[in-house]
Amino acid sequence: MADAPTRIAVGGEHPYDVVVGHHLLGELPGLLGDRVRKVLVVHPRVLAASAEAIRDDLEREGYRAYLAEVPDAEDAKTAQVAAFCWHVLGQADFTRTDAVVGLGGGATTDLAGFVASTWLRGIRVVQVPTTVVGMVDAAIGGKTGINTEEGKNLVGSFWPPAGVLCDLAVLDTLPVHERVAGLAEVVKHGFIADERTLELVESDPAALTGPRVTDPGLLRELVERSVRVKAEVVTADLREAFAREVLNYGHTLGHAIEQVERYRWRHGAAVAVGMVFAAELARLAGRLDDDVVARHRRVLEALGLPTTYRADRWEQLLAAMRRDKKARGDLLRFVVLEDVGRPVRLEGPDPALLAAAYAEIAREPSSGAGVPVRGGGRH
Repeated sequence: MADAPTRIAVGGEHPYDVVVGHHLLGELPGLLGDRVRKVLVVHPRVLAASAEAIRDDLEREGYRAYLAEVPDAEDAKTAQVAAFCWHVLGQADFTRTDAVVGLGGGATTDLAGFVASTWLRGIRVVQVPTTVVGMVDAAIGGKTGINTEEGKNLVGSFWPPAGVLCDLAVLDTLPVHERVAGLAEVVKHGFIADERTLELVESDPAALTGPRVTDPGLLRELVERSVRVKAEVVTADLREAFAREVLNYGHTLGHAIEQVERYRWRHGAAVAVGMVFAAELARLAGRLDDDVVARHRRVLEALGLPTTYRADRWEQLLAAMRRDKKARGDLLRFVVLEDVGRPVRLEGPDPALLAAAYAEIAREPSSGAGVPVRGGGRH
């Protein structure tokens, strides 16, 4: 008999539940609600069979279900792909009482949420994340977005889902690089809010990084703890005042790396480097002790995540950071730590300080250090 699912409430103006457990698709009709008649399932090609199974289940429940297959990973997050989804909605005569389901990794749920938020100025969306990063981060909180040539997530909206289904069964077949990349966001939640998460990762990182997870209970606890951190933060702050900005720890440089790499790096790998950069920045600014900086490297490297980046890319990264949506005018803004669980904002650091912090993580382009987690996959 399967363990009972865990329900984690996200509050705010439009409260909803994040459901964590195994074999949860039976929960989907309840999250869609009684008024929905038509459902569009947005999914990448690699999940076509799962999308068809959901469509069949929904049609047995009396819904009219449609599929929209989109590109894998960040290639899905474009205006052209969003327009394709709008076309499908329009051709099927979706009304304001109909719904979208986002099935996939964080890129797919970002796209599905954005499409739902913009069709008829907003229709219901239920997120079904299939990666660790989707479960603990992207699918929760209602931040949706697509990318442009100028940067990541520069076009988007705040649109809370009607619910999130985190079916841990799908992680059994997740490629190891996808799982490891998602664990970067788990580590982030540990550093900003929950030291117990760091202790759990440190206790047995090898159980999380092999071809199969050897301790499923550990992974479930880490997912649930991360979901609770994010739920607490977004309940207090939907639209990203500073309370929610703490979730961007490591993301200012991380998003810049993704853009410079043209999204060939997985999100979690870039954020891992970004967290070490933020830790070095805080140390050089006199805010963070050496041992916490060293702990960043130790935890991330134990999971196989990169902690360095190319020395010759600093000017490109700096230009990308200045275009980031977290910047205000010419003022760069970073989330840094004063200790584990004590995030603060650092605004407008001296350019020399930024360069010095980058020097601490820089490696020569020919070096094999900090092998990135590359590829598209299901994020």
